[in-house]
Amino acid sequence: MRYIGDMINIKELFKSRLAGKISMVLGLITLIYMVVSIYFTNHFFFNTRINGVDVSLKGHDQVDELIRDYSKNYKLQLIERKGQVEEILGQDIGFQYNGENSIYKIYERKNPLKWISSLFKDHDYYLEDLFIYNKVDLENRIKELSCLNKNIQEPRSATFFYSEGSYKIVKEVYGNKVNKNLLREAVKYSLLHGERKLDLEEKLCYENPKYTSTSNKAIKTRDLLNKYVSTKITYILANEKEVLDGNIISKWLIVDENLQVTLNEIELMKYVKSLSEKYDTMGTKRKFKTSLGKEVEVDGGIYGWKINYGDETKAILKSIELGETVEREPIYFQKAARKGKNDIGHTYVEINITRQRLWFYKDGRIIAQGSVVTGNPNRGNGTVVGTYMLNYKQKDTTLRGVDYEAKVSYWMPFYGNIGIHDASWRHSFGGNIYKSNGSHGCVNVPTNLAKTIFENIEEGTPIVCYEE
Repeated sequence: MRYIGDMINIKELFKSRLAGKISMVLGLITLIYMVVSIYFTNHFFFNTRINGVDVSLKGHDQVDELIRDYSKNYKLQLIERKGQVEEILGQDIGFQYNGENSIYKIYERKNPLKWISSLFKDHDYYLEDLFIYNKVDLENRIKELSCLNKNIQEPRSATFFYSEGSYKIVKEVYGNKVNKNLLREAVKYSLLHGERKLDLEEKLCYENPKYTSTSNKAIKTRDLLNKYVSTKITYILANEKEVLDGNIISKWLIVDENLQVTLNEIELMKYVKSLSEKYDTMGTKRKFKTSLGKEVEVDGGIYGWKINYGDETKAILKSIELGETVEREPIYFQKAARKGKNDIGHTYVEINITRQRLWFYKDGRIIAQGSVVTGNPNRGNGTVVGTYMLNYKQKDTTLRGVDYEAKVSYWMPFYGNIGIHDASWRHSFGGNIYKSNGSHGCVNVPTNLAKTIFENIEEGTPIVCYEE
């Protein structure tokens, strides 16, 4: 029993001595910590910088001289694109330490007991009034910088190039143009913060392309352009075909600085006009073989093919917007009997003013013919020459003019108030009657001839008037 009691006493003694040693160690650590804290009452912590100047472990009374020396040898390096480097020397702009600064505010807010934290993190301070410089000298130095004056290449956004049926994106150009205002502010910031390097790229001092080749906007614009040039309109014109496709449409597409796509409608209308000039026959000269076997040239009139500029332009625009592939005719303002230069066909009325004779053909066969009386040329009422078409036909109507009124049974106008009609008041036709007793411009025919024509003619039938 005595042995067990001795063991208990030894353990208690050991514990007591251990506790004492721990207390001594803790006390020593506390003492050291307090001594170090006292040191930092007038010294800066580890890892401390003021406006870029390393003042770690420096005494407060040393800082003025340290920062003053820093400012004397100060220079700011400008890191530019393509490896170019320029410098702004502090001595050139009156850069110096401002003795009347507010560094004491740092002393006031620094808690010496927290010095341990400086071992694990940086302490960076910024005083707006620590450094000063001559603003005029700085502005003059900035104006002299090469990056603002030599071989300036403007930035350019991604563009688009059409080749072999589709658009490709042309890579943007970054160039080297510096924004002077942004550079000035970045330099001022670096000076006041005591920084020795200014990366113009990092500080966004360059004017960069608005859109790059990988931007969503550029990709969407390219896809829209490709949709437009995928359009293919095959026109069925006479015995030929005209194809409007991307090779032509690409010349009309315009991409602005915001990558918005527009179509040059003036160029589009020129294209429609070119089709019209090539294929329209309204009012053109026609070679016409007469019933007497002679070939004459008939000029003028309003008969023939005529493309509707406005409607066809709108139709093309719509097809381009949809990227359509279609085969169709143009939208016509007016159509003729058949396509091609000889668009009169085989059903028509032929009026020979010189011989005062009319022939009516239907499907190449003469239906009726006979003598007529046309307008009196000596009174300025000569019948119009040219190729026209029947506007409509009407039975039993009264024709009225400035100085006349006439009832007719068969009225077939082809140019305004000029038309073919019966003239029951006449007892003879043909010869030279028209020169002395001609009509006001209409073609007077015997009643039987008028009736035959009226019963067989259709609206739109060509009517050819000519003189030999």
